[in-house]
Amino acid sequence: MVAAVAGVVSLLGLGTAVAVQGAIRSPSPAAHLVAAYPVVFRHPGPEPGRTHSSVSACEGELGPARPRLVVVGASFTAGVGSGPSRSWAVLLARRLRWDAVVYGVPGAGYVRAGVGRAGPVVAEVDRVGLSELKPSLIIVQAGHDDIGVPPGLERQRVRQAVDMIRAEAPRARIALLTVFPGRSPAAAAYRTDRAIVTAARAADRSVIIIDPLTGRWRYAHVRDGLHPTAAGSAWIAGQVAAVLREVGVRPAPAPATGQPGPIICGDT
Repeated sequence: MVAAVAGVVSLLGLGTAVAVQGAIRSPSPAAHLVAAYPVVFRHPGPEPGRTHSSVSACEGELGPARPRLVVVGASFTAGVGSGPSRSWAVLLARRLRWDAVVYGVPGAGYVRAGVGRAGPVVAEVDRVGLSELKPSLIIVQAGHDDIGVPPGLERQRVRQAVDMIRAEAPRARIALLTVFPGRSPAAAAYRTDRAIVTAARAADRSVIIIDPLTGRWRYAHVRDGLHPTAAGSAWIAGQVAAVLREVGVRPAPAPATGQPGPIICGDT
């Protein structure tokens, strides 16, 4: 499961660059690399963060009572700009009060392998182990790092990812969070976005599409002009939650007094 990749590098912010496990060309010179670490983000609690020996050990703590969310993705999921404990994926899991596994590889896409060559998306999905987790919802956040990939290849890899998820988690709902607006040329960004949406709908008509580019999302971002601040991540989580609410995805009841809250297993 995910513990095998606990050394994957994540992009967390804009401080001093620390190269770990190789290097990758960032979408912007302002994005820098820092070491990754597996974390259990517990909810509720005053400071949701404690280190754990492995993400698979964290997954072993997930109980059967709550729905499970799995998010795989790229730098937004890893917490670039906002920090991992405030990534949109973690904040969404807290909103839903679901148990969750969050796995982000900066620079990864449906085609691009990303930092440490820990992607692309199908490799992330394979490491997470959906058949064992049995999630209710899987969200894939990817697309920006594939801008410039030939559309035919992009469509092929998106179909492959959706088919893989459906085979491993046949009862789960699938949502794709596509290309974010940024500094990339608009024509190229829209070409990649259309390829993702077209392929996803061809592979599975029930896929939930969440499209920041065509939705013209505007959120607070760090100085690279792309990655969100903590406030920006909270805004993105709210937008995703609103789309999910429209298709019937609802928060779980708050835990009773004295009962443990949901667990968010993060390897970003």
